[in-house]
Amino acid sequence: MKKVLFPVLLVLMMVFSVQSTAQNDTTGTVIDEVVAVVGKHFILQSDIENQYIQMRMQGTVDASEPTMKCRILENLLFEKLLLHQADMDSVEVTSDQVNGELDRRMRYFISQFGSQEKLEKFYDKSVVEFKAELSEVIEEQMKIQKVQQTITENTRVTPSEVKRFFKSLPEDSIPLISSVVEVAEVVKKPPISFKEKFEVQQKLRKLKERIENGESFEALAVLYSEDPGSAKQGGDIGLHGRGELYPEFEAVAFKLKPGEVSDVVETEAGFHIIQGIERRGDYVRVRHILIKPKVSPYELDDARVFLDSVANLIRNDSITFEEAVQKFSTDPNKNDKGLLINPYTGSTSWPVDQLDPKVFFVIDKLSVGEVSTPVLMEDENGEEAYRILCLKKRTAPHRANLKDDYDQIQMWALEQKKQETIKNWIKHNAKKTYIKINEKYLNCKFEQPWM
Repeated sequence: MKKVLFPVLLVLMMVFSVQSTAQNDTTGTVIDEVVAVVGKHFILQSDIENQYIQMRMQGTVDASEPTMKCRILENLLFEKLLLHQADMDSVEVTSDQVNGELDRRMRYFISQFGSQEKLEKFYDKSVVEFKAELSEVIEEQMKIQKVQQTITENTRVTPSEVKRFFKSLPEDSIPLISSVVEVAEVVKKPPISFKEKFEVQQKLRKLKERIENGESFEALAVLYSEDPGSAKQGGDIGLHGRGELYPEFEAVAFKLKPGEVSDVVETEAGFHIIQGIERRGDYVRVRHILIKPKVSPYELDDARVFLDSVANLIRNDSITFEEAVQKFSTDPNKNDKGLLINPYTGSTSWPVDQLDPKVFFVIDKLSVGEVSTPVLMEDENGEEAYRILCLKKRTAPHRANLKDDYDQIQMWALEQKKQETIKNWIKHNAKKTYIKINEKYLNCKFEQPWM
């Protein structure tokens, strides 16, 4: 339980461990004070202490680090300067945006605790009280993000700037690049038979009958639901707003009364029965039991045999891999020539340590241009299919160079330019903003000229 609560405790501690006004202990000694003012916004000693404690708990800072609190204060000065600029520019966020972010965070907190009741019991606060206390903080954070985005949104780097950046790096500081690959696939996903879908629906109808005859929905969800995220919670998916669930699921969920169980509902994920728990305006909380129809083992084997013949056609130069993707692949990435897209970068380049191990162990044995035998896979909905993989490109581990790693170097150069843009923005705006720092922090060696 402690491992589950740890990240949530850190997040909530930042909000609830101190009040935003100075407090006294039993002896009357002040235990909090204003240490800096930016415009009309102030920074408390407790703001610094809480972040310092959080970093120590996460193991990201040495307790003996003498300058860490100065660095924390400088980060807070930047945030307050952004917030001051938001005041000057009349930056607004709507109540719907704030409420949406509040609901998203509360769902995360609840999921970490396991249920809303456990969260409320642990802190002796209701979700409504949490939201009331977090609302102003979230609104400020969203304004800060808006202003910060505008500072660097038009920042670009030219090819000559990328080259200058790279040439400015000391030779012994040029980063090492691990092996990078490009991989493409042809996927064959067999259709699910009408018979299989019918049998799944019948199974769910029988479960509904058992619930109507007095059995526990929660117990049956634990036993039968194929949604790993909610099954162990008795099918409870937590609080969700409109637009966050499958449309077919959502249309039914919002109509259910507490305790009412729906008929069978079909979505991309499979088939469900849903039980209402509560409705709060545009938010609903329900339980569900999900059962996914399975592909027939015979049809799955037919897909394997088919792809094996396609792989042989490619090896015999009867068809190119790209042509096979267009003619035979059932995956949407056929429009990208079957190339696997790296979600971290949006590119087709994959450092090998970011690859799915199941993909890595296949392509690790291939030469560039070679095609694998058919391998079993699961799509994003957990449905089985077969695919053949082709290793399109592989680089050896090496120090970064402009020829092989231009995209990566461009990202580094852009990040450096964004940092320079932010520093120039701070320098310009700090000059025309009222800023006062407590004398106890005047010896800090700040990176920016705040005073």
